[in-house]
Formats: sequence, structure tokens, C-alpha cells
Amino acid sequence: MAQEKAPVVVKENGRGPYQQTVHAGKHRLIADEPPAMGGEDAGPGPMDFLLAGLGACTSITLRMYAERKDWPLTGVSVALNHDRVALDGDRGTVDRIARVITLEGELTAEQRQRLLAIANKCPMHRTLQSNTRIDSRLSDFCAAATAA
Repeated sequence: MAQEKAPVVVKENGRGPYQQTVHAGKHRLIADEPPAMGGEDAGPGPMDFLLAGLGACTSITLRMYAERKDWPLTGVSVALNHDRVALDGDRGTVDRIARVITLEGELTAEQRQRLLAIANKCPMHRTLQSNTRIDSRLSDFCAAATAA
């Protein structure tokens, strides 16, 4: 039987108007907004975390694949940016993530192209490209009821 993984929990920490503590297993991270958005820039913003997740997933997937193939990949770097671009015909905008992958090592052109194709199959890439369903609900815990 597969062991259930603990959820990632994000909670306000009271150290700024938008600052959050992110609990991911044994790890603690800080999320915040930049001053231009009213935050104090104490940590990456939410979109930065999404981009970091995609970048890490891409790099790890490429490393695993190269190891299985015994390819001479000596380094991977992934640079990511997010913006919104206009659709043709005045049909609104769409989110765009620009991802530039740098591969180091004595790789052939065919190996480099195969690694690019594998990057597009990493779990985060597949999730972001899919019709992901997010089910939200309120917890049964009510802070106001416990304060009375």
C-alpha cells in the first residue's frame, strides 16, 4: 500500500501583509509579494514558485534520463520567465512560460534534441499543459467558533 504524502501547507505568518510560510514535508520556505504588489519581498512570489517547480522538474527529469542512457550530460540549467501575450484577432490574452534549457557535456545533436523532447514530458510540464482540476473546499475547523 502506498504511503500517503503529507500535504503542502501554506499559512500566513504575520510578518508582513502578504508573507506566507510554506511547509513542504520537513522544509520551510517563505513566500511573499514584491513591494510593487504591497509585499515586503521576503521570499519568492507564487509565480516564482510555479516556475521553480517547472525548472526543477525539467532539470531532474533530464538528469534521470541522461543517467539511464549513460549520456555525457555534465550540467543542466533552466531559465524561466512568465508573461501574458495577446491572442490573434483581439481574442484576449494567454499565459506564456518561456523556458530556456542549457545542456552541458559532449552530447550529439540527436541527444540534445531527444533531451528537449523529454523536457516536454516532465511531470510538471504535463500537468501545466493538461486540463488540471482543482477541488477546493473549506476545512471543518472554524477559528471564530474556537475563540468564543
